[in-house]
Amino acid sequence: MAPRKRPEAQKTPEVVVRPKSKRNRSPRELEPEAKKLCVKGPGSSRRFDSGCLWAGLASLRVPPLCSSIVRALHQHKLGTAAWPSLQQGLQQSFLNSLASYRIFQKAAPFDRRATSLAWHPTHPSTLAVGSKGGDILLWNFGIKDKPTFIKGIGAGGSITGLKFNPLNTNQFFTSSMEGTTRLQDFKGNTLRVFASSDTCNVWFCSLDVSVKSRVVVTGDNVGHVILLNMDGRELWNLRMHKKKVTHVALNPCCDWLLATASVDQTVKIWDLRQVRGKSSFLHSLPHRHPVNAAHFSPDGAQLLTTDQKSEIRVYSACQWDCPPSLIPHPHRHFQHLTPIKASWHPRYNLIVVGRYPDPNFKSCSPHELRTIDVFDGSSGKIMYQLYDPESSGIMSLQVLRGCPEDAGTQK
Repeated sequence: MAPRKRPEAQKTPEVVVRPKSKRNRSPRELEPEAKKLCVKGPGSSRRFDSGCLWAGLASLRVPPLCSSIVRALHQHKLGTAAWPSLQQGLQQSFLNSLASYRIFQKAAPFDRRATSLAWHPTHPSTLAVGSKGGDILLWNFGIKDKPTFIKGIGAGGSITGLKFNPLNTNQFFTSSMEGTTRLQDFKGNTLRVFASSDTCNVWFCSLDVSVKSRVVVTGDNVGHVILLNMDGRELWNLRMHKKKVTHVALNPCCDWLLATASVDQTVKIWDLRQVRGKSSFLHSLPHRHPVNAAHFSPDGAQLLTTDQKSEIRVYSACQWDCPPSLIPHPHRHFQHLTPIKASWHPRYNLIVVGRYPDPNFKSCSPHELRTIDVFDGSSGKIMYQLYDPESSGIMSLQVLRGCPEDAGTQK
């Protein structure tokens, strides 16, 4: 069901989430009409039900594990405890801390919705945000200076991909509906055009960069994927999908391994060293609906996919042919909404995704909130739901930082 008011007409601020030392408010104080529901455990088919819960699912949380973490670390040093037990304790401690998270800052710089996000790799408080109008905001929320604003072309200039240059962090790559994938500086100057369609009927929808291999990969709306080196030289340009390539991702540990997602309802895995044509993929992973995103986990061992309906999948990189873990979750596609994409937490085996309540979803209930849902990447169980009544919109994108950075999200 489409919302009554088109999100396109609303200003949608980017929200940076930080733990705040305020007294924890109960769910009933924050949202009186919210109702608690139970969580269903995993079934024999490895299919899990996300449920519709609120404010951290107190029934699932256990008391803080600080003493357990210290004990696990001591036992690990003595050689009597495995590293996974310590990691699990740290993850549970992080989940417990989410109860104190509130909106830290927010901004509304655009006249159109935000479409992409990227944290600066060396400045923890700097965030880059792209909009549907092609505007780009470089926001250092740690200082009071006015953010850097790069004006776009307006209609038809949507920023579809945004990555900082790992070789020079004062530059960033963008892909856009303007029909280019390019390298820009903080003043908005175009330093190099890596790919250009030269026609309004073809535009670029996705982008990724590898510092180790020094390559740039980008996909367009007719199924082509282009691989280039950092000097802008095209290595190959092949039609790898029948329809739009919504996402490209290089494996962080094996950067010769590429995942491409498409609205043709497939995700394909490629070895960049052996690409010869559209049939040279290593694996093709069919889905029931078009796919918005395919993200490798930080250790490169898993692949997370988000479709355009109500399903999140987790594949094991060593067993592509095995059935994936399926997580039912409402995030249906809507024309005037930035596509919802689930992402990995950079430290823990956790999945973060925005919820778009769907009355046709099996476990939907009246007054269901537009939360940010946190799932366990191993079990598929929902572990927490973040929500603040000061920002009740649909959270389409999330980008999270590892140490020493925290988490950010966009709506």
